[in-house]
Amino acid sequence: MKIAISGTYSAGKTSTVMTLSRYTGVPRTLARTIREILPEAVPGKALSQVTPAEFLQLMLRRHTGRAVQEALLGDHFISDGSSLQEWLYGAGRVMHGMNPNATAENAGGLVAVREEEMEFFAKVVDQYAIALKAHVKSTYDAYVHLEHELPIAADGHRPMNEGFRATIDKKLLETLDELEIPYHIVRGTMPERLTRICELFGLTPVMSMDEAIALAREDYAAQDFRLETERVTAAAAAAA
Repeated sequence: MKIAISGTYSAGKTSTVMTLSRYTGVPRTLARTIREILPEAVPGKALSQVTPAEFLQLMLRRHTGRAVQEALLGDHFISDGSSLQEWLYGAGRVMHGMNPNATAENAGGLVAVREEEMEFFAKVVDQYAIALKAHVKSTYDAYVHLEHELPIAADGHRPMNEGFRATIDKKLLETLDELEIPYHIVRGTMPERLTRICELFGLTPVMSMDEAIALAREDYAAQDFRLETERVTAAAAAAA
């Protein structure tokens, strides 16, 4: 079975996927994150600084990376999100602006005036939606959607706009209904999440929950959390 763990910023997708994979032995996808893609795609820029055209490139690169990982793992894996997120983060920017941080204090976190450049961006994002929805529909058997129970982590990368996050959350569930992909909304502590997901899909643990959580914490801590701009600086220093 191919299961996507979905949710918006700071919902705990990555930690849940890592722990669930350890707990059940089901492999997880390892596609590169936007943090990792940005320095080579748009050198020197933070996500909040990219133009509409640059964001389209990021959407394409991120989707391509996901598709490769999905193909490598075959018919049995857990995915940290899916390509619906790439489309929705673009669609969300049509409503909330290319830098959602800048519109966070507006009513609903929405952009006040849509610039002309964004009109074309919106049309391209709508076309991307057709392809990405079709890909996800043909790839995934089910979704687990994590409710956002915690505030957005202020890490300098995630958009600090609750309206933006709410838009993504709502549109994601609406899209799963449209695509007729079954999904289950899960919340709670990590042990509660693991127990519920295993019950839903008949997954059998291969180790104790405590051991899985401890190993997943090591996996999570081993990630490179540097901001995209810091990666460019480090790469330049290494080359000097």
